[in-house]
Amino acid sequence: MLRDSLKDAMKAAMKAKNTRETQTIRLILAALKDRDIASRGSDADGCIDDKSIIALLQSMVKQRRESIIMYEKGGRLELAEQEADEIVVIEKFLPKQMSEEEITAAVNAVVEELGASSLKEMGQVMSALRERNAGCMDFAKAGAAAKKALA
Repeated sequence: MLRDSLKDAMKAAMKAKNTRETQTIRLILAALKDRDIASRGSDADGCIDDKSIIALLQSMVKQRRESIIMYEKGGRLELAEQEADEIVVIEKFLPKQMSEEEITAAVNAVVEELGASSLKEMGQVMSALRERNAGCMDFAKAGAAAKKALA
């Protein structure tokens, strides 16, 4: 379970005295605890599943990428570097991401399977891609590939 691997990584980082990794994993665990608390009313055990944890990690990576851009524009390169280091730590817990070629192949397969032929069917294509490739596909790239395939 992803939650257990996060806790194990936290222990290992603390033993290795790796402060950057320890701080980043603490941030992840704190966000995870917040989500667990928020889901207590709707979930039986009050813990979110691995799929939700992956979505949380992906949003954390996205936030950090946006922060890097802002820090670089503001001339705060040390903070941009810190954010990049955090991305490396967070990505250790994410499944391997698909390459551009794999994304294009998956999009083309879904378009062919659904018989989609126009941009009006973009929602159906993206929905099918999300069901099949959650956690391992960059959907911004997939959206661009779907537009290209349906145009």
